[in-house]
Amino acid sequence: MNNEMYVEFSSISENESFARVLVASFIAQLDPTMDELTEIKTVVSEAVTNSIIHGYNNEADHKIAIECKLYDDEIELTIKDKGIGIIDIDEARQPLFTSKPELERSGMGFTIIENFMDSVNVISTVQEGTTVMMKKQLTKNKTVCK
Repeated sequence: MNNEMYVEFSSISENESFARVLVASFIAQLDPTMDELTEIKTVVSEAVTNSIIHGYNNEADHKIAIECKLYDDEIELTIKDKGIGIIDIDEARQPLFTSKPELERSGMGFTIIENFMDSVNVISTVQEGTTVMMKKQLTKNKTVCK
C-alpha cells in the first residue's frame, strides 16, 4: 500500500458532495483518467446516499465512514454505516430495487456501483449496519500531452 485515509462524517445529505470531493482529491495522486475520476465520484455518491437514505432513514445524528487505500494503480474503497442493515443483499443489488419507493428512488445504486468498480463486496447485518468494499484498477500507460 502506498497511502491511505480514513474519515467519518455526519449522515446528512450535504456531506454527500463532501465525500465525493474528498475521495476524488485523495485519489488524484494516482493520476486517474477523467472517466475513472467521474466513476469513482459517482460510486461514492451512490454509497453515501444509500447510507443516509436507507441505512439511517435520513436521520442526521449518525456517522458514515470512508476508508480509501491507494496502491500503485489500484484503489480500495470502503464505505460503512451502522444503520438498519439490509435484509436481503441479493435483492438489494437487483436493478430497480428500492426500499424507499415513496421517495421515488431509482433503485440503481448498487447497479451503478457494480458497473463502475472492478469488484464490489457488500456485508450487512440487520440493525448493525452495512459495509460496501470496492476495488478499481486504474488505467496504465496513460498518454501525456505536452
